[in-house]
Amino acid sequence: MSKPAWVAFAVVSVLWGIPYFLIKVAVDDGVPPAFLAWVRIVLGAVVLLGLAHRAGVLDSVRGRLRWLAVFGVVELAVPFTLIAAGEQYVSSSLTAILIAAVPLFVALLALRFDADERATGRRLAGLVAGFAGVVALMGIDVAGEPDELVGAAAILIAAFSYAVGPMVLKRHLADLDPRASMGTALALAALFLAPAAALDPPSATPSAAATLSMLSLGLLCTAVALVFFGRLITLVGPGRATVITYVNPLVAVALGAALLGERPGLGAIAGLLLILGGSWFSTTATRRRTLTTVEAESRAPSSSGVRD
Repeated sequence: MSKPAWVAFAVVSVLWGIPYFLIKVAVDDGVPPAFLAWVRIVLGAVVLLGLAHRAGVLDSVRGRLRWLAVFGVVELAVPFTLIAAGEQYVSSSLTAILIAAVPLFVALLALRFDADERATGRRLAGLVAGFAGVVALMGIDVAGEPDELVGAAAILIAAFSYAVGPMVLKRHLADLDPRASMGTALALAALFLAPAAALDPPSATPSAAATLSMLSLGLLCTAVALVFFGRLITLVGPGRATVITYVNPLVAVALGAALLGERPGLGAIAGLLLILGGSWFSTTATRRRTLTTVEAESRAPSSSGVRD
């Protein structure tokens, strides 16, 4: 990858490894999931729309509101709420490990939306290993606990939603300025979540720790991270961009252990290794085929006998 891509990758990897800890602090303090997601999204929207307006790039989103709304719902409103809901019942470490399945879902979605993709060989092995990790994690660490199963299921749905969002962005929104596109998507997601947040506000004033968590989620983990994530998708594509989920769980597990006293069990460790290994195999196989095709095309002469 290019130097700008590596910078974006490093920033997003860290900033999206932190939210699971911050979300856990807020929901354990009694902040309802939809309200937490709404506050996070509103803060991000205010910052990014302000930056986009100052840069004079807001007009670029005209004619794209439908796809921005789709992206806002599937990449922001739905997963942010489901992750917060899931963390009411499972640890922040377990949440991050389950979210690491995003590249697996990207690989599966590619089978349906790219006719040239086939789950064979190394890629098929990666998909099988990754989902074996999900099964191991659910079966060993979560089995027998109905609440934890519900929480883990909500997080897996969020992971699937995270896989859809980058594909929408890459196909329909990649040419837009990230400040304008992400800010508008956040604003539309906030409108979508507003009724749920109004119906279920906190029953008491959030603590200082919960308030700081919400501010950090909105300003750093949403506003800043989304700009870099949009840039990363534009530079390397959705499949490679979601490789950040290889690093996110390591950051989250470290924070959970150091600050929340979480201790991942056998199922979590086995699941983490299988999910990360499976994601690596399934995405590197796809990238190698893509690079090989691009290189072959670049070497092929054009119809006029001159290389393009």
